Amino acid sequence: MENMDPIYVIGHKNPDADAICSAIAYARYKQALGLEQYIPARCGNSNPRIDSILKRFNTELPLFLGDVTPRLKDIMVKDIIKLDSDATCADALNCIDQYDIRAIPIVTPDNILEGLVSIFDLGEYFIPKPGQLRNLRRVETSINSIITALKGEVLNGVDLDSVEEMFVRVGAMDIRSFGKVSQNEDIVWGQTIMIVGDRWDIQEKSIQSGVRLLVISGGLEVDEDIIENAREAGVSLIVSPLDSASTAWVIRTATRITPLIDTDFMTFSSEERVRQIRRRVANSPHPAFFILDEDRTLQGLFTKSELLKPVKTELVLVDHNEYSQAVSGAAEVNIREIIDHHRLGSLSTEQPILFINQPVGSTCTIVADLFRKARLEPDADLAGIMMSGMISDTLNLNSPTTTEVDKSILQWLSDLAQVSPDELSEMIFSSGSVVLGSAPAEVITSDQKIYDHGAIKYSVSQVEELGYSNFLERLDELRSALSEFKQKSGLYFAALLVTDINTQNSMLLLNADDEFLQSMNFSVRDQKDVYDMPNIVSRKKQLIPYFTSLLKGMGF
Repeated sequence: MENMDPIYVIGHKNPDADAICSAIAYARYKQALGLEQYIPARCGNSNPRIDSILKRFNTELPLFLGDVTPRLKDIMVKDIIKLDSDATCADALNCIDQYDIRAIPIVTPDNILEGLVSIFDLGEYFIPKPGQLRNLRRVETSINSIITALKGEVLNGVDLDSVEEMFVRVGAMDIRSFGKVSQNEDIVWGQTIMIVGDRWDIQEKSIQSGVRLLVISGGLEVDEDIIENAREAGVSLIVSPLDSASTAWVIRTATRITPLIDTDFMTFSSEERVRQIRRRVANSPHPAFFILDEDRTLQGLFTKSELLKPVKTELVLVDHNEYSQAVSGAAEVNIREIIDHHRLGSLSTEQPILFINQPVGSTCTIVADLFRKARLEPDADLAGIMMSGMISDTLNLNSPTTTEVDKSILQWLSDLAQVSPDELSEMIFSSGSVVLGSAPAEVITSDQKIYDHGAIKYSVSQVEELGYSNFLERLDELRSALSEFKQKSGLYFAALLVTDINTQNSMLLLNADDEFLQSMNFSVRDQKDVYDMPNIVSRKKQLIPYFTSLLKGMGF
C-alpha cells in the first residue's frame, strides 16, 4: 500500500452479519486482483453472532470508522516549510521560490507558532509606499548576515554579529555632493552601509565619515591604504562579487524577518470539519491558516486551495445504497463503488461509479459470484465468511428473498469451506440471543435501518431468535427503548421485527401514532403495539413493501 491511500469497504450503520462479511469478502476480492489498498471496515458495533462467525473462520473484526466527515487533519499540509525569527528575507525568498508557497510560518525552537511572513509582506518591504524613500534604504540585520548573503570577502570586521538598523547608500555621486543625502534623510554615518566601486576618493571619504560598513562592489581589488585606514577607523570593510545595484538589492534581502512577522493569523484544531471551515475563511484575506495543538505547537497548515481539493477518503458501500444508512460523513467523501441487493435509495454521486445491484438474498452472494466469475477460489475461511453472510440474511435459504443463484453459490462455497450449510446455520443462530445478551437500546439498533418515504423517515430493526421467550420477557424494556429512539431521532414510527428461526414467523413491536397503528391489518398480540406476523421473515422483501403501501394509502 505504499504511496496509495486506503479505500474502505464498509457496510451500513448497526451492521448485521451480511454487512460485515461482505465488507471483508469484497476487500479480499479486490486484494486478489492486486488492489491492496482496499480495506474492510465497519461503522457500528459487533454482536455475539458476528463474533462467533469471525472466530469460527479465523478472521479479525474489520476496522471501525464511526465518522468519515472530512476534517482539517485530512487535508492539512503536514510537511511544513518554516523559519525562525533569526532568518532573513533572503531565506524567506528562497523558500517561496523553491517550494512555490505564499506564506511561511515563523516558529520558536520548540515549534510554537509566532506568526507568518507572506509574499505580500516581503513585497511591501521591498517596494514601500510612495513617499517612504527612507524605507527603501533600511535594513535590520547583522554584518555577518550581509556577508553570507553576498558571499563577500571580509577585509576588516567590527562587531559582525550585532543586529542593527542600518541604511544602504550607493556612492555614485561626485565627492563634492558626498553627505548631502544622509543629511536630507537624517541618516547618521554610524548607521550607513556605503556601496562603492573603484572610487578611491569616495572610499576614503566614507572611512573618514565613520560609516558602519563599506562594501567594494564588482569584486575589485582594494588598496592596502584603504584597508589600513578602515582598521584604524574601526570601519567594517568587505568586497562584494556583484555590481553595485545587485549588491544593494542583496543587502536588503539580508534584513531579519522579525519586523515583517505578521502576528494576526487564524488558527484551528485538526478535528474541525472542513465543511464548516470553508464558510469561516471564505472572505478572509489571510494567505494561510494554521492548525495548532493545545500547547500552540504547529501541527499543520492549509490554504483556501487545500479546501477546494477533492477529499482523499474513498468508500465502497456494501449491503446498502442510502446515505441515511451509511457511515456519518459519507455524503462528503468519494463513493467509489456500491455492491448491494436492496431497493434503490436516494443516494447520488458526482461522478459515474461501479454500481452492482442484484435481486439476490445477500450481498455476500454477489461478492462470491464475482470470485467465481473471475475464476478466483477463496480460501476455506473466506468461503465460510461468505457462507455465513448468506445464511444469516436468507435464514439458511428459507427467506422469500432466496434465489436460485443463492442456492448455487452457497453450495459452491460449502465445497470450498468444507462445512455444510445446515451445520453452519446451527452455529450461527444458536450463538447467543441478541435480545437476551444486549441492552435494550443495543437491541433496537443492532441491525437497524432508517428509511426515507417522501418527507418522513422511519426505522426498522430486525433480530433473529430461537423462539419468542426472550423477546416477551423483555418486552417492556424494549418498548421503552424503541419509544425513546423514535423521539430522539425524530421518526414517524419505529419498528422492531423479531423473527423466529424455527417457525419462520415473526412478531413486530411498533411505536407509532394511533392513525398508523389502526392501519395495520395483522393480528394484535395482547397489546396494540405488538403484532403476529406469520410467514414474514424478510424486512427487505416483505415488511418494507408493506409499510410503503400503508404510507401511500395514508397519503404520504
